[in-house]
Amino acid sequence: MSKKYVLQAQVRELQGKGASRRLRHEGLVPAVVYGAGQEAQSITLRHNELIRNLLDEAFYSQIITVDFGDRKESVILRDLQRHPAKPVVMHADLQRIKDDEEINVHVALHFINADVSKGVKEQGATMSHNLTEVEVSCLPKFLPEFIEVDLIAIEKGQILHMSDLKLPEGVTLTELALGEDHDQPVAACH
Repeated sequence: MSKKYVLQAQVRELQGKGASRRLRHEGLVPAVVYGAGQEAQSITLRHNELIRNLLDEAFYSQIITVDFGDRKESVILRDLQRHPAKPVVMHADLQRIKDDEEINVHVALHFINADVSKGVKEQGATMSHNLTEVEVSCLPKFLPEFIEVDLIAIEKGQILHMSDLKLPEGVTLTELALGEDHDQPVAACH
């Protein structure tokens, strides 16, 4: 984890469509924090602060600190509801995390050396990416910002599968835990 994400939040008392609409007019986003064996709590977040963080790819899969002023909670972003026509976040779901419990998170794949791989450079093939993210399971301290996929050794006709990915310490792919027949292709050289 290279960057720390912090969102300022306030506890929200009023519920319902009308109250949420008034919050959005004030530049706030209604949200809910749940999980870790605690009651769900309705909160409000600043829209501009949330939008600025959403521009960063890692924000979707990293640990976020929600600052209530008197206390802080560690969460991950689970869901966003966006307006269908405007660049507006309508609602956010945040899940609390515990340091000693594994979490499942979708992490982005970063492909490197595709243009200089043996299949592309020497054999005239093209590289296609079948996946852009994978779901990982790990303790929060091992959560990677992204998983790097090095394509330098891929030759024409080869397929790189999920089982071929080099994962950081303490990280497993949830799809592979389901069995060998769930070993999906990540990239192909053809």
